[in-house]
Amino acid sequence: MARLKVTQVRSGIGGKQNQRDTLRSLGLKRIGDVVVKEDRPEIRGMVLTIPHLVAVEEVE
Repeated sequence: MARLKVTQVRSGIGGKQNQRDTLRSLGLKRIGDVVVKEDRPEIRGMVLTIPHLVAVEEVE
């Protein structure tokens, strides 16, 4: 199954509460943090909530 590498590139400070909550639920705490998640609809939805704060790559 495909995996997504999600990297936080901008701060959540000053953003809406749901955007900050989404960063935290993905496991991102600070700029430069990287997490690898399974490519599932739930994760894709979270990433689409905060596209301006994260960079996403597909990895195998």
